[in-house]
Amino acid sequence: MKTPTYAAAGTLAAAIIAVTPALAADIKLPKQISWTAYGTTSSGYAQSIGIGQMLKKNYDTGLRVIPGKNDVSRMVPLRAGQSPLCACGVAAYMAAEGTHMFGTKKWGPMRLYSLFNNIGDAGFQLVVAGDAGVKTVADLKGKRVTWIKGAPALNINAAGALAHGGLTWADVKKVVVPGWKQSAEAVINGQADAAFGSTVSGAYNKLAASPRGLFWTTFPHSEKDGWKRSTEVAPWRSPSMIKIAIDGKKNTSGKMPYEGSTQPYPIFVSTPKGSDALAYGLTKAVMDNYEQIKDSGPSMSGYRLDRQNLKWVFPIHPGSIAYYKEKGLWTADVEAHNATMMKRQDVLAAAWKAYMGANKDKADDAFVKGWQGARVAALKKASMGAPFPTWE
Repeated sequence: MKTPTYAAAGTLAAAIIAVTPALAADIKLPKQISWTAYGTTSSGYAQSIGIGQMLKKNYDTGLRVIPGKNDVSRMVPLRAGQSPLCACGVAAYMAAEGTHMFGTKKWGPMRLYSLFNNIGDAGFQLVVAGDAGVKTVADLKGKRVTWIKGAPALNINAAGALAHGGLTWADVKKVVVPGWKQSAEAVINGQADAAFGSTVSGAYNKLAASPRGLFWTTFPHSEKDGWKRSTEVAPWRSPSMIKIAIDGKKNTSGKMPYEGSTQPYPIFVSTPKGSDALAYGLTKAVMDNYEQIKDSGPSMSGYRLDRQNLKWVFPIHPGSIAYYKEKGLWTADVEAHNATMMKRQDVLAAAWKAYMGANKDKADDAFVKGWQGARVAALKKASMGAPFPTWE
C-alpha cells in the first residue's frame, strides 16, 4: 500500500503493523487520563463526564476533564504534552491548518489525529427568522446575517452555509455582534434575520416563541454544486438527515427529518504524542460501550460506531485505525483518503518550516499576512484545497 511520510509518528503502515497484534486482544487503559474540553456549562464537558463514568466503572480509569475558556487555551495543554487529547470543536481544524489564532509565530500548523467523534442527530446551520421571507439559502441574499467578533469558526460556518446557496458575505448585510448569545438575541430582537448555531441551541426556543418565529432552510443532498461550494469554504460540513431541531417541521420540506448539514462535536483529537495503546483503548471503550453512555449526557447519539466518518478532514490515529480495521471499516478508499490527509499535514509542516526560517524576524502583522499567502501557495502547489486564504 502507498503511505505518506509522517516524520513525527513514522509511516502509517508501520504504525498499524506495530499496534494491531498487541492491542487487538483487549482494552488496556491507564489508571488516569485527561483531555481538554469546552467550559463546564457546555454539552461537550457534560458528555465527557458521562464517558468518564463509563471508563471508571468498566476499566477503573479516572478521567480528568480540563475546561478551556477558548480555542487557544484548549490547545495549549495538548501542544505542551500536558494532556494527550482534546474534546474540541472545529477550531481544531484551524489549529491543524495553522490559520487564524493559530497562524502566529507562537503556533503554526499542528499535526493532529482524530480518534472518534460525536456525529449526532442535530444540525449545524443558519437559523432564520420566520418572518424574513426565506425558504431556501439563496433567499438570504440582501438579508441581515450575524457576524461574531473573535469567532472565526462560527463565521466560516455561516459563510459555508451561504455558499451552498451561491452567496458570500458580500451578498448579505453583515450584522456585527460581540458574542454568540448576542447573535441569537439580534435575530429575536429584529436586528438580524439569520444566525449560525445548532438546531437544538436553547436560545432558539425564545426565537420560536417570539412573534418572529423561526425557520430552517434545507440543504438538499442532491445539490452537488451547492455542497462543493460549501465545503470549499468550510471543509468540515457534511450532509445529514436532521432528526432533532427546535420547531423542526418549520423547514423548506415541511417534514422531519429533513436534509440538512452537520458537523461533529466534540471532535476527539490527539497529537502524535498520544500513544497507540491509549487511542486504541479509548476508541474501543467508547464505541463498544455506547449503550452504557447514550443516556449519560446530552446529545450522545453520535458516539455510535456507525456514525463515525472515517473520510473527514483529519487523519485517523494509528491506534484508532487498528480498532476500525478489526471492525472491517478500514477499506481501500478510506486508506487512500487517510493518506491524503497525512500528506496535507506534511505539506503544511514543510511550508511552515520554510516560512519561519526566512521570516521569523518580521513584525507580527507582516508575519501573519505573509504566512497566509505561503500556506495557500504550498497547498495549491500540492493540488490541495486552500480554504479561508485570508482571515477575518
